[in-house]
Amino acid sequence: MKNIDPEWNNFRNISDGGDGFPSDMKYSIKFHDKNEVIFRQGDLCDALNILMTGSVKTEMITENGNLLGIEIINAPRPLAPAFLFSGNNRFPVDVTTLEDVEILRIPKDEVIRLMTSQPDFMQQFLIHNANRTQFLTNRLQLLSIKTIKGKIAHFLLEQAGEHGDTFTLNRNQTELADFFGVARPSLARSLSEMIEEGIINVNKKEYKVLDKKKLRELLV
Repeated sequence: MKNIDPEWNNFRNISDGGDGFPSDMKYSIKFHDKNEVIFRQGDLCDALNILMTGSVKTEMITENGNLLGIEIINAPRPLAPAFLFSGNNRFPVDVTTLEDVEILRIPKDEVIRLMTSQPDFMQQFLIHNANRTQFLTNRLQLLSIKTIKGKIAHFLLEQAGEHGDTFTLNRNQTELADFFGVARPSLARSLSEMIEEGIINVNKKEYKVLDKKKLRELLV
């Protein structure tokens, strides 16, 4: 599942003052290698961090010590922007690179200045955070489903609604198990049973929904 916000492409022109950015705006750019943890859950979020190139995965350590996969983020997109203005402005997740990445960092004061000078940016920022709230609502709904097959069904119906009945997932089974918060063998067994029952077909990372009615029945 790709989750790219093309509007954030504007920030690729920041170094030459393009798109109306103040010529004296303070920012920094940092490069990170593949498999590097660039933010830890609980790190201070005191700047707008925008993933300009590459992709990262976000994971959360639950109260019982389990690692829960949240999502894979593809550039260009900001990382935890809503927490910049939170009373507890700490990263809610670990952020780990899946490939070499480039991060643009804009201090909080500069973000406020951008909002006052560029209404379009402020609107983009607010819309993005509203969309993230919707994503988190769907994530909580998925986690509240008790059965593994129900979790898979919810996820696949969501993917099919966005991409059509045949789609490719950029996650392997281990990453999917982390995303669902379940053990990998249990996930593999549930997927195999759903394939045998003719509900879905799986070819490596390509999934095809064969019976949406049965998928919906698994949600009950």
